[in-house]
Amino acid sequence: MAGIGFVVRKLVKKDNLTGLFSGYLFSIIITAGPWLFTILALGSITLFGQNFSTLTEINDFRLCIIYNFSSSLVFSGPLTIIVTRFIADKIYVKDVHEVPGVLIGALGLSFFLQLPLVVGFYFYYIDLPLEIKLAAFANYFLISGIWMATVFMTALKDYNSISMTFGVGMITGIVSAYFLGEAYSQAGLFWGFNIGLGSILFSLIARVLAEYPYQSTGHFGFMGYFKKYWELALCGLFYNLAIWADKWIMWLSPYRQSLANGFVSYPNYDSAMFLAYLTIIPSMAIFFVNIETNFFEKYVHFYQEIRGHATYEQIRENQEGIVQNLFNSFRGLFLFQGVISMAAIFLAPTIFLWLKINFLMMGIFRLGVLGAIFHIMSMFIFIVLYYFDFRKVAMWLNFLLLTTNVIFTYWTLELGFPFYGYGYFLSSIVTFAVSYGVTYYYLRTLSYRTFISNNASVS
Repeated sequence: MAGIGFVVRKLVKKDNLTGLFSGYLFSIIITAGPWLFTILALGSITLFGQNFSTLTEINDFRLCIIYNFSSSLVFSGPLTIIVTRFIADKIYVKDVHEVPGVLIGALGLSFFLQLPLVVGFYFYYIDLPLEIKLAAFANYFLISGIWMATVFMTALKDYNSISMTFGVGMITGIVSAYFLGEAYSQAGLFWGFNIGLGSILFSLIARVLAEYPYQSTGHFGFMGYFKKYWELALCGLFYNLAIWADKWIMWLSPYRQSLANGFVSYPNYDSAMFLAYLTIIPSMAIFFVNIETNFFEKYVHFYQEIRGHATYEQIRENQEGIVQNLFNSFRGLFLFQGVISMAAIFLAPTIFLWLKINFLMMGIFRLGVLGAIFHIMSMFIFIVLYYFDFRKVAMWLNFLLLTTNVIFTYWTLELGFPFYGYGYFLSSIVTFAVSYGVTYYYLRTLSYRTFISNNASVS
């Protein structure tokens, strides 16, 4: 992400409020585009869809989107992170002629691997009208395709076209859902939403193909990376599972909603947690524009100096610069996110009243807001570990996030409703504490790991 981050940072550094606002707005769209599109479009469609469909049909529509969003993220995770590494390596050596072919191959492989799951779920397990099954089926692969396309999107530096793609797609989805919903009720809402997603997916694909005008070759050149970087594949799986583990477990709660058509959910818990996640978007934008780009400059300088035969004193000085830069930046970001989170916690009654959310969920929301602080800081630490190619330790830390979220959420489920939300909160704290300590140790011994333990030629 650092490549496009430098372009957006130039916009932020303009000496006017317009540049500052535009820069951070673009960074928010780039870092959280699919997520924000889904939330805003789904919220809008749910709001006006009640005029064309019954509450039961709206609920089925919402659950299909949630199931598709969560499942596609988890099952696409290993492939997307491997393709990310492959594309990054190709860009580094300035050999990008395989990018169009890899885009097509990765999309095809992703769809092929997930096809049995989606067919089995919608056509054999869930009881819905055929037109809704077909709409949900198409919706799954549109969302899954967007996850993959965003990997290639981050290699582009045209933030205007990327932002325009998501903006136009969201508006198209909402407008299409309105008019089709008026004509065809539930099916119209679904297909209208799909039109918006399709607009985003095919626009991203077209933009990538225009940026890399080469023949479609080497479609599966990334497959060898699964053997070489198997730890990264597991990172992608563990992290995305960890995001959804507590939600899926809470669907087993005594307060869950079990529908006759086969859907199971806990809408109040999901809504409270989704709302809590929105509080971390400003920190994601700041990390993307300021922290990652500043760190990347020092990271590149560190290795350039080594390749230039720097002295040990110079190497140690550069290493210390990386450590100080990172931990000073993280401390400032933690304080910034803390202010936002405290404001959200204190304003929770007003927010819940405005959004008409059940006040019983306020405790879960507040715990989710606190947990999201440590969750996002852990994610930033994982990114730093990926930069230094500390894949195994990153894999184990992602596994820690997953296992603690599962164990603590099950535990709080047994304790009863007053403890709902503590599982995710405790998991996030434990993961952050361990990740911070491990990363600090690894960065303090960075020179040794660069020349010895992480050196392929020594191995």
